Amino acid sequence: MPAHRIVSKQEWLKARKRFLTKEKQFTRLRDKLSKARRALPWERVEKEYVFEGGQGRETLSDLFDGKSQLIVYHFMLAPGWEAGCKSCSFWADNFNGIGIHLAQRDTALVAISRAPYRQIAAFKKRLGWDFPWVSSHGNDFNYDYHVSFRPEELEKGEGIYNYEKLKASMTELPGISIFFRDERGKIFHTYSTYARGLDMLNTAYHYLDLTPKGRDEDKLPHTMAWVRHHDKYGT
Repeated sequence: MPAHRIVSKQEWLKARKRFLTKEKQFTRLRDKLSKARRALPWERVEKEYVFEGGQGRETLSDLFDGKSQLIVYHFMLAPGWEAGCKSCSFWADNFNGIGIHLAQRDTALVAISRAPYRQIAAFKKRLGWDFPWVSSHGNDFNYDYHVSFRPEELEKGEGIYNYEKLKASMTELPGISIFFRDERGKIFHTYSTYARGLDMLNTAYHYLDLTPKGRDEDKLPHTMAWVRHHDKYGT
């Protein structure tokens, strides 16, 4: 790491206060952006989706677990894969333990993948996770929310990801979708985000952003080339 400028305590404090002003501006801007996100229009979910989970067959409504808000993490794990996506696993390591907190704000969290549930259950057990995770195997959920892509879509260049034509040939990609269920049981899709939109949901990355080296990925072959499943570091 190159030599860094070293200053007196007084100079350090002066520079830190100047930067604090920028941080506060960013925080207020983020608050405005979050408010604008909540004001976006919704779309009614018309399809009946049935998933397979630890409790057996569950509808989309069941996944709300009595809450009015549902956060879905679209986890990259397709039929036949030996393991889930390493990057999705990095994100999922932030999920354990937050469910009880989200529940206090009338919100449930669930991961959904296209792999059969037995495949999900085995990988979940391996990594020691206890958050809800269900399979969309056999329904169109992943395709409808643009995180899975059929071979014919990719061949014709018709895949849509992050609201534009897909520029990669991957059959699975990550995302987060938000749903709301009203008093009558009607379900609405309120928001989805993909690609770098998921960035703010990774706690480890944001801690790294506070450090002198930051994410330290500039010289890697690609972003997150260093990431492993948490049981594979050092092996």
